[in-house]
Amino acid sequence: MAMPMRKTLLALQRITCSHLKNAEASLDVRLPLPVVLPVRTKKRYFIPPAVKLKGKREENPEAKARAAGIVFRQEYSERQINIACTAGIFDPYVPPEGDARLSTLSKEGLKQRTEQIRQSAASQLAIRKIKEHDTQFSTKEFAERAQQIFIDAHGALTQFNKEKLHSLVTERCYPEMTRGNRYKTICWRYMESLEPPRVVQARCPDMVTKGNLYGQVTLRMHSRQTLAIYDRFGRLMLGSEEEPKDVLEYLVFERHLVNPYGKWRLHGKIVPAWAPAKDPIIKTVMIPGPKLRPGEEFDALNYEVPKPKAVQWSK
Repeated sequence: MAMPMRKTLLALQRITCSHLKNAEASLDVRLPLPVVLPVRTKKRYFIPPAVKLKGKREENPEAKARAAGIVFRQEYSERQINIACTAGIFDPYVPPEGDARLSTLSKEGLKQRTEQIRQSAASQLAIRKIKEHDTQFSTKEFAERAQQIFIDAHGALTQFNKEKLHSLVTERCYPEMTRGNRYKTICWRYMESLEPPRVVQARCPDMVTKGNLYGQVTLRMHSRQTLAIYDRFGRLMLGSEEEPKDVLEYLVFERHLVNPYGKWRLHGKIVPAWAPAKDPIIKTVMIPGPKLRPGEEFDALNYEVPKPKAVQWSK
């Protein structure tokens, strides 16, 4: 690109000098005529619109490009599909109120018993499908194995071991467990099992195609745990490391049955409507200090934090 421009400038200089010499020779007062030389530039297919045009209607860029022979690529709003796990819980288990401790002689207890029988019939059909792909599946052995998966997954969460956590939980459960834990310290410990874990429901749904089967097993686990969460300043936000609590959980485990290398992983948790509310989170609040003048230090002021005044309620 530099060589053609240089040749053009040299030719322009020669023509200008020749015109000046001819003018001096003929003693003509008139200035030489301007010389216009064509210079090739880059061809532009799209010219941006001018700035601050009032009263003029804007042209459609797609129509203008179509007239110039350029075809815009059609944009598609695509969503990623992960076939390693499902996007939710199919037919979630509905825990009975009071954890099935109502008498079967009462009206509500009879309804709960009828619902359990209906769910158990569908679970038996799902267990048969699961055993066709996993011949070693057993509800008693699976309960103990699933409980260990739950303990290992929460242990990896406290240590922030991402590789191990991905192998123990599904892609749907991973963001739910790690959301909001970036600048926090989690201290979790499994104390003991109050009741032996047991399988309460099993489902075998398919996704995308008819033969693409997934196994979902709901586990009831009643245990004693300790949980303490600290913020980035080291202050306690939730729970306690010394006071254990009795926790009743309904956990869902899933496996891609068609995949020969698939394994059971934690998929989600079912929270019943009658479950008690969670404890409130204690947040750290900044107390504003005094305004310092240039040259002053905070230690020299002996500043004391003002205590809130007592409020008297009128009768």
